Amino acid sequence: MTVLSLWPRRAKGLPPGQRELKQFPRFSDKPLRWAPKTGPVSLAISVEGDLIAKVEHSAWDEFERIDQTNDFHCVTTWSVRGLRWSGVRFVDVVRATVGNDLPPYLTASAADRQQAVFRTEDVLQPTVLQPTVLLATHLDGAPLDAKHGAPLRLVSPGQYGYKNVKHLVAIDFRHDEPASTIGPKEHLRARVAEEERHSSLPNWMLRVPYRLTVAPTALAAERGLRRSPDKTPA
Repeated sequence: MTVLSLWPRRAKGLPPGQRELKQFPRFSDKPLRWAPKTGPVSLAISVEGDLIAKVEHSAWDEFERIDQTNDFHCVTTWSVRGLRWSGVRFVDVVRATVGNDLPPYLTASAADRQQAVFRTEDVLQPTVLQPTVLLATHLDGAPLDAKHGAPLRLVSPGQYGYKNVKHLVAIDFRHDEPASTIGPKEHLRARVAEEERHSSLPNWMLRVPYRLTVAPTALAAERGLRRSPDKTPA
């Protein structure tokens, strides 16, 4: 992996402001943060912090598994085409554990302390602009590795990559909009087709500065991957 190979290139058919990468790098808002140790799937689901269910690896076979091929779009303007994810539908797990009467917001939390905030409606029902949201365990036919979010990753194809939480361990539904852990950089909806990159700044201010961060961030994230998971996260 080189700086040159990590420079996004112009390509036809991409969403507004996006350019193509031929590889799928590890990427993070905090790239030097370690990747947690992998283990069996264990997903805690709660409402207002009160645990409703814990879906363990042994219960995963109760849900229909699907394969889904999608493009992945990072908010920093790079896209990777044709990733084949395998997992279960987010909506199937939520309906089976929490039911149909759901609060309007949720947070998705990772083992590496990353977090994303969602409007519930954006991750439940597929639309033309938002394909089915998955709880994925496999990528391109192989189990997820530490680089791409093992053992479980939230895959939301219609939203920017910072909503596609790696190392997913918890979902908490909320009646009031939660505060973002990355501040104004997180747009609540982050829909790629609408180019909702930032909660307040216009896209023309972001595209070039974001693009310049791609190579150093990806290279730093590779170094973070090699750090011991026994160390305290950065």
